[in-house]
Parts: sequence; C-alpha cells; structure tokens
Amino acid sequence: MAANVLVDASFLIALINRQDSNHGWAAAQASAFPRPWKTCEPALSEAFYMLGKSGAPQLITLLARRALICSFQIDEHVGDVIKLLQKYADVPMSLADACLVRMTEVLSDTALLTTDSDFRIYRRHGRQAVPCVLPR
Repeated sequence: MAANVLVDASFLIALINRQDSNHGWAAAQASAFPRPWKTCEPALSEAFYMLGKSGAPQLITLLARRALICSFQIDEHVGDVIKLLQKYADVPMSLADACLVRMTEVLSDTALLTTDSDFRIYRRHGRQAVPCVLPR
C-alpha cells in the first residue's frame, strides 16, 4: 500500500456524487486506501466548483476530519509546475494535474486516485509513468 495517497478532483467528484458513473469504483478505493489523502488546492477548488452546493458539505467534512489535506505549496515548485504545463500544453494539462504530477515527484511511495486518463500520458521526472489507480 502506498505511503502517500494522492487524490484529484475527478476522484473526489466520483466519490461524493452517487450519480457519477465511477462512484462505485471510487467508493471501493476509498475503503482500500488509508487516509489522510493528499491533494493540492487547485484540485480541491475544481472539486468544489464541479460538485456545487450539493457536494460542498461532504468535501468540507473530509477537510474538517483531516481525511483530506492540502499538502502542496505551489510557490515552492512553480518552476517545475510551469515546465509541466508547457510540456503538456497540447493535452491540455490543468494546473491541478501539473501540481499532482509534481507531488508524485517530490513525495515517496505515491499512488494517485483518479478517473482522468490523461495521467496515463503524463510523465514524472521526464520519463516515468505517474503511479495512478484508475477505473478499468
């Protein structure tokens, strides 16, 4: 089991929104991967926006219980994040995705929970696949 479990907005949305086609998968992963989960503020902002008023209380609960923590300071990694955004501009890569890829570079033993297949394209440290768990 990964020491650092990262989550992106798509995972959080699938977990909270029971109508999401990946909800069952996300719920299973939530049970399998220990908390606290780590994320970045751009991913959290995306999740709040996409879930709207109906999903905000559940996200707030995850934060209040420290089951979900923001553990990335973009200002400490801005050069590397910008390089990723430029490299994958044609995908296009979101700021949240760039931050999460960078998190996999600086944290040891990571697993990223996501439904976003773009993470199969992204590379960390230039050539390494991003260690992610995606629905089949």
